[in-house]
Formats: sequence, structure tokens, C-alpha cells
Amino acid sequence: MSSVLDVKRDSDSVIERLAQAIGGALEGKPEAVEKGVICLMARGHLLIEDVPGVGKTTLARALAKAVGGEFRRVQFTSDLLPSDVLGVSVYDQARNRFEFKQGPVFANMLLADEINRASPRTQSALLEAMNEGQVSIDGHTTLLPDPFFVIATQNPEDFAGTYPLPESQLDRFMMRIHIGYPPGPIEQRLLLNPDLDRVASVPPVLDPQGLVRLQREVERVKVDPTIAAYTHAVLAATRTSPAISIGASTRAGITLMKAAKARAKINKRDYCIADDVHELAVPVLAHRVRLSAQADGYVPNYDEAEATIRDLVARVPVPL
Repeated sequence: MSSVLDVKRDSDSVIERLAQAIGGALEGKPEAVEKGVICLMARGHLLIEDVPGVGKTTLARALAKAVGGEFRRVQFTSDLLPSDVLGVSVYDQARNRFEFKQGPVFANMLLADEINRASPRTQSALLEAMNEGQVSIDGHTTLLPDPFFVIATQNPEDFAGTYPLPESQLDRFMMRIHIGYPPGPIEQRLLLNPDLDRVASVPPVLDPQGLVRLQREVERVKVDPTIAAYTHAVLAATRTSPAISIGASTRAGITLMKAAKARAKINKRDYCIADDVHELAVPVLAHRVRLSAQADGYVPNYDEAEATIRDLVARVPVPL
């Protein structure tokens, strides 16, 4: 019994140190840090959407450095090709055969910076990798490292030179979050030390193998049938609301449960409560629904979708 308790205490300590390490690089944004850690622990991928210059890349780099492992960064641009991300087969004259040269996607952590500045063709190159943890090229399938975590940043869709992510690509991200401007006192400190790279001081808290062990612990978090019923009620609300033309899918619900388990683990519980689902419904579901206004060609901003989901969740009775 004591060994089980020791393992639990150790994992709780690791999670606390992980959040503290990342929070040291992105001060004043504990909610964004927590959601990043949740995605990491739940085997999800994270999409950070906000205006330039508020810390999107800082959060992504801090997450990667705190975990260790192999980290690659790709700056997505309009001329980026799928082979620039996945890799390419090159003919080796000496061996008289084609050799596959792996692209930057073959890493534990991939930062896809400004992903919506690349063409839809290049965006779709990540679909298989993010969903199945593998890459298929020229009839050959190659597994990606485990763990594999994609952190993507993007600017709002109304910014010049952006290509909206299609629904299938958005669905590959467990959460879409925003960072926002820093609190006044912290922003003043940043103004006084503009050249200080806070990510450089982030210590490695986990190695890839340690992260995999932590992810397995998250998978063992218990979910009561009443919590599953509450989650289903939230999904059903998105499907019956007149404000939404396409509601959340079953996969969205499964993803929400995985994120809820990770939040429970962060809060030192081995079971989920309704609050875990309630707090994560917006970042997990808002980018997975289609508002009715979009049928008329209107492109809503992310605040509208989130406000709609927040309103719906507030009306769903919480189990006692």
C-alpha cells in the first residue's frame, strides 16, 4: 500500500514542478499553463490562438523544454511544402535505392509556429501524424516517437496572409486556448528586461519515458457513470441549440473525458468530478462546433464560439 502512495506522491510532485517550471517562463498566465500541462498529460495536442507578441511561442517552448526529449520547430509559411514537415525519399546512387530522410515531425515535441500561414495542403500533412502517431510516404508507414506532442500557434483568421484550418485539422487538437495580454505589473517587468529569455532558465522536469508513465497514470483515473452522463448532456446541448448548426461529435466527448482525467490528476485526485468537465468544455469543444451564422458565409471570431459553448454549459444541470 505504501508503494502505491509513494508513486502517487511522486507523480503529484512532478506535476507541481512541471507547472512551476513552465509558469516561470510565462508569468501571470496560470490558466494557460494548466491547460498546456493537461494536453501534455492527456496525449492531446494544443492549439494556441492569439494576436502576435503575447507569449504563444514562449509557452510552447517552455512546455517542450520542461519535458525534454527531442524538440523541433517549424515556421509555417505560404511556401512550405508537406515534405518540409514530414520528410522526403532521396535516391541513393551508391546503394541504388531510395532512402527516406525524416522531416522535423519525427520528434517528441513539434512546434508548428503560425500554422495557419501555410497552405491547406501543408496543413493536412499533419493529420495522420497527429491522429495516429505515424507518417505514410511512398507506400511506407513509419511510426513517430512516443510521446509525440504538437503545439501549434496561429494568428486570428482575420489577419492578413492566413488560411483557416479546416474542421478535420481543428479536430486533431485537444484544446484551443488563448493567452491574452499580461497583467500590468508583469508587463512592466518585461518592459524593463526585454532581452531576458525566460525559457532558457526552464529546468527539465521530465524525460520522455517519465511523461509516458505519467500519461498512463492519467488513463487510470476513474470516471463515474454520472460524470459520463453529464458529459453526454453537454454534447447533446450543442446538438440541439439553434445557435449551432453542427454540434460536438462523439470523439469530441471522448477527448473531453481524457482532458477531464488529466485535470483530476493535476488536482491530486484519482477520480473525475463534474467540475473537471465543466471547466474544460469551452477549450475542448468551442473549435469543434459550427455556429449557425457560418451557414450564411459569416466567419465568427473565436470569442463568439466560446461564448456560445459557455452559455450552453451553464444551462446543463450539474450532477450532485
